Amino acid sequence: MDFPIFHADFFGNRLLIAIIGILHILINHPFAVGMMPLITVLEWWAYRRNRADWDELLRKILGVCFIVTTTVGALTGVGIWFSTAVVNPYAIGSLLRVFYWAWFTEWVIFCSEVVLILFYFLTWKRMGGERKPAHIRIGIALSIMSWLTMVIVTGILGFMMNPGGWAQEQSLLSGFLNPLYHPQLLLRTTLALGAAGSLALALALPFTEKGSKLRSEATRIFCGWTLFWVVPMIIWSAVYYRAIPVEMLVNLPVAFGTQAWAGYYGLLLKVAAGITALLIGLCLWGLWQPKRTNAAVWILPIICFAILMGQFERTRQFIRKPYVIGFYMFSNGIRVSDVPYILKTGVLANSLWTRHTTVTPENKVEAGRDVFMIACSRCHTLNGMNSVSSNLARLYPGQAWWNAGAIDTYIKNIHGARPHMPPFAGTAAERSALAAYLATLYDRRDLTSTADLPTNNRK
Repeated sequence: MDFPIFHADFFGNRLLIAIIGILHILINHPFAVGMMPLITVLEWWAYRRNRADWDELLRKILGVCFIVTTTVGALTGVGIWFSTAVVNPYAIGSLLRVFYWAWFTEWVIFCSEVVLILFYFLTWKRMGGERKPAHIRIGIALSIMSWLTMVIVTGILGFMMNPGGWAQEQSLLSGFLNPLYHPQLLLRTTLALGAAGSLALALALPFTEKGSKLRSEATRIFCGWTLFWVVPMIIWSAVYYRAIPVEMLVNLPVAFGTQAWAGYYGLLLKVAAGITALLIGLCLWGLWQPKRTNAAVWILPIICFAILMGQFERTRQFIRKPYVIGFYMFSNGIRVSDVPYILKTGVLANSLWTRHTTVTPENKVEAGRDVFMIACSRCHTLNGMNSVSSNLARLYPGQAWWNAGAIDTYIKNIHGARPHMPPFAGTAAERSALAAYLATLYDRRDLTSTADLPTNNRK
């Protein structure tokens, strides 16, 4: 409560971070972590067999990956830092204090990765013939650096779900080697490698001629690479599932329930994935070579992988609720250990960026708005995405004026009714003020504007 409040109403802070994070994963995993070792291995294979056609195909695929990772990939990577820092600076501040040297190392590795991919792509044609082994070594170094970024960041992501023994030891190593670290790292690694094969299959389509020997070989090789990583990916997903804390597994039904498309299209996704596996298996063993339907066959696998990665990332982010850092900090930035103190003193008294310090009969509704901004706005909007208005409308259907007393009672017991939501941390007067403010939302739609958010620093 020491920082200004950022609130993206209508769109929502939570959705903002989710979109940027998922987009970054969709680019980072297949285009960088998975694709670099695939291209390096095949470059070595093409060099040993003197296959200039394969060498040129790999150069073109690398060119697409180079452009995407150094533009959208880099922007979304920075975007994650920017969005999380303004939405929940408490969480980022806590993570930086624990993982300062880990993040410092990751930044050094990332800079090395950028330099290496520049050299790898721009020197592809120059470093041919006898210099090709040196170029392949650059690809090996790039593959290692791309994976090492995942090695470091995965430790932090696992910490955010289950810090493990860090609460007692308070050390970087205990936080980094959390119970979810190894299962998640191996799952993400196999997922990235498998997705890279399906991506390469799609990218080979415009760079090869229909019916050519090169396209036939590319189909079998990329299909084989993809299928090879599917089995370990399934195994490590099961291991990862077993490592998730039981308190978070109970949120899975809610996580899928809040994704409207998940229930209806889940069966369709499974059918599409099954058909995809069948098709690439037939192509792998040369039992079928697609002709008229080639575009669907080459593009469908990467679509299935993209949906899988997006679903995994979104679900992982949701099930850790009500925490932003597992068992240490709630999603609204209030530390679990601070809740007893705040229940006595109040959230308004401990905030430097609100208009009101206490609740009075004269300012009750406006003070309730301040409480909403502190305690609720990181996940909820007023009338936008995941809005309190729509949630209250489901609780009290058909009522033009919601009852403040009923809302007060609901907020008091909200953590018990919805375990994925943090308990209300504040005094009874602040809870009553929040309920009074929420009860007026039906007739105060003009307050959905962010122009009147509290931004003045209280002196």
